[in-house]
Amino acid sequence: MTQPKTPDANRLDRLVAEARKSAEQREQGYRERALKLYPWVCGRCTRSFTRDNLRELTVHHRDHNHDNNPPDGSNWELLCIYCHENEHSRYLEADSGQGGGENGHSSATHNPFAALKDLLKK
Repeated sequence: MTQPKTPDANRLDRLVAEARKSAEQREQGYRERALKLYPWVCGRCTRSFTRDNLRELTVHHRDHNHDNNPPDGSNWELLCIYCHENEHSRYLEADSGQGGGENGHSSATHNPFAALKDLLKK
């Protein structure tokens, strides 16, 4: 026979369920905002996306903190699923001491949107 859950166990179950729901809503929120803010182009390989293949375009958090979602999108960049996986692999390698560069962290040098502001002015 199973023991009935204590009030503390019920409370913990509710908290976990609420935290999961909140994380899912937050993720959907920042993805939608990022897709409105930025062109549908991978920030690394510059592959363009349409509604047909948009599911392959992901939101990468530059500081790797998924709770850091400023309204201006300054912590995000859109990456295709392949470049996103590569970015996280590099981060994990650097974190384990296998990466190169300053302080063991490699950084990207290419910025495909460097002149975007000037282009939008035209």
